[in-house]
Amino acid sequence: MRFIDKVKNCIDKQYGRPKGLIGTYIGEKMVQQHKPETLWTIELLNVNKNDHILELGCGSGYAMKLILEQKQVDQVVGFDISPTVIRTAKIRNKKALNEGKVKIVQGTVKKLPFEDEVFNKVFSIHSIYFWEDLSDTISEIDRVLSRSGKLILTLSDGKNGETWEGIRDLIEGKVIPLLKGKGFIDVELIKGPNSREYHTVAVIGKKSSYN
Repeated sequence: MRFIDKVKNCIDKQYGRPKGLIGTYIGEKMVQQHKPETLWTIELLNVNKNDHILELGCGSGYAMKLILEQKQVDQVVGFDISPTVIRTAKIRNKKALNEGKVKIVQGTVKKLPFEDEVFNKVFSIHSIYFWEDLSDTISEIDRVLSRSGKLILTLSDGKNGETWEGIRDLIEGKVIPLLKGKGFIDVELIKGPNSREYHTVAVIGKKSSYN
C-alpha cells in the first residue's frame, strides 16, 4: 500500500472512531463541516420543552449544545463509540452536564445501555455509515424510543449531482424496510441542504403508538 493510501485509510478510520490528538482534530473538523445539515436536522426535530432526546454518534457535542440553547428540554443524551470525542463533548457541554440536562455515554449502537421507551426523539447525523449491525441497531432504537416517538437519520447520498448507489441501496434496501418492519409509520426520505457540495438527506419515521 502506498504511503498516501495509508494516510487516507488512517483518516477514514478516524472519521468512524476518532482517537488521540488527530481524533480530537477530526471531531472539531466535523463540527465545522456538518453545520448546515446539523442545523437542518435540529429543525426537523421540532424541539419542545418536555423532550427527552438521544443523539447517536454525538461526536464533539455540537448538536447537543445547539438544542439546549434553543429550548429548555428535559434532557439530551449523547452517545458515541469514541472516548476521544466524548471528552470534547463533555467540555463543550460542561455547564449543562453540571446541571443534569446532558448525559454523554460511550458504547456501541447495537447494544444501547438505556431502559425501554425512555426517549421521545432519537436522531443521528452522519453516523449510520459506521453502524456494524444495522438490524440490531434499528431494533435497539425501536426499543428505547417511546410510542409515537420520532426518529431522524441524516446522511449524504451523493455529491455534485451524482447519487451514490451504494448509499441509496442502503437507504431504500435496508434502512427503510427495517423501520417499516419494526412498525414505524410515516417513513420517508426527504432532501435537505447541500453541504460542501454533498447532498444531504434524512430518513424520518414515527414509532407507532401501538408497538
